[in-house]
Parts: sequence; C-alpha cells; structure tokens
Amino acid sequence: MIQVFDVYKTYDRNTCALAAISLHVCKGEMLFLTGPSGAGKTTLMRLLYGAERPERGQVIVNGRNLARLQRRDLPTLRRTLGMVFQDFKLLPERTVFDNIAFALQAIGTPSREVRRRVMGLLEHVGLTYKHDTLTRRLSGGEQQRVAIARALINDPQLVLADEPTGNLDAEMTMEIMRLFATLHRRGTTVMIATHNDALVQKLSYRVITLRAGRLVDT
Repeated sequence: MIQVFDVYKTYDRNTCALAAISLHVCKGEMLFLTGPSGAGKTTLMRLLYGAERPERGQVIVNGRNLARLQRRDLPTLRRTLGMVFQDFKLLPERTVFDNIAFALQAIGTPSREVRRRVMGLLEHVGLTYKHDTLTRRLSGGEQQRVAIARALINDPQLVLADEPTGNLDAEMTMEIMRLFATLHRRGTTVMIATHNDALVQKLSYRVITLRAGRLVDT
C-alpha cells in the first residue's frame, strides 16, 4: 500500500525535514506515526498524498510512484486516498451535506447517488440530524467527524489522518479513534500522525516514530 525508499526532503540549506526515510505499510494495516512537534510527521504525510515531492528517494502509494507522477494525474490518485486534517479544512459557510458532497459533485455524480452516499456516511459518523447545519456552527468533535466523512466519500483504500484528535478532549478523541478502528476492520489502510503518547500506548497498533526527520522506530 505504501512504500518509501531512502527519502530526503529539505526546505532550505539549514532545514532537513526528512532524511533517509524508508518504510513499508501493508494493505489493511492501521498504524500510528508519532514523534514530537517538528519531527517531520506532517511533511511525510504531505509526501504521501502528493502535496510535496522528495529531493531524493521514491514514494509509492497504491502502486503509483509519486516522485514521477505528473501534476495532472494527482486528482486521480487522490480519489483513492482520504485525508483528515487537524484543522478540519471545512467550508464554514456551507452545510455539512455540501462539504461532504462537493467531491462527488465535482466529478459529475448524479444527485440521487450523491445524496445516498452522503447520508449513508453521516449515519456512519452519527451526524444525520446535522446534515443541513452550517459547519461553523458545529463543535470541534462534530467538525472532525464531518471531515472524516468527507475523507471517506470516494471509498478510499488508504486514509491519512494528520493529528486528527489534536484539538479534542479525551472522550471525543476515543470516539474518533473508534471510527478509525471501524474503517480498519472493513479493510481500509489507516495511518494516523499524532504526538499523543498516551493515546498510542492505550491502543495496540503498530508505531512508526520520527525524531528530527529520521526514523527511530518502525
């Protein structure tokens, strides 16, 4: 599912974000990417969904070499991925339904199919009753559940979540993790970046640890 070979990423002469990174993630696996702030977790995530390119090395996701992928081919790749961000990246003046439906509408999915899939996902994350609510009126936990539903709208093979519980309390954190665990049981590959050591210790998933841009534990 994910293969990374000897990857380096720098942003200027004095900042090496990632160095000599090599890892392999199997299809259907669920794992944590950990490390303190500034360790390189977000940079690695951005490489995995094609927002960045490495200076050296290879990044292969779903059989596609992202280092060689043309920009015009990125949208096709991203339809096989689901991204969940810490800051949600929702459209605040649009409804919950519209935020999730947007990706389907952009590729011309019939309106009846859009509604079926969006409402099905909202039921899955427990927010059917909020479908017509503006996202700016939701709590942080509700916004994160909408963000997860949006990431799942194209039935992705891989979900990448960058600090998805960073702004949530302990109870909501576990609720979000139960959603990810459900995805994992259905066969989706899930990688979660977090610096929450207590969460990592509580759940028995594989852990990949970054420190100062280098892997120290896989």
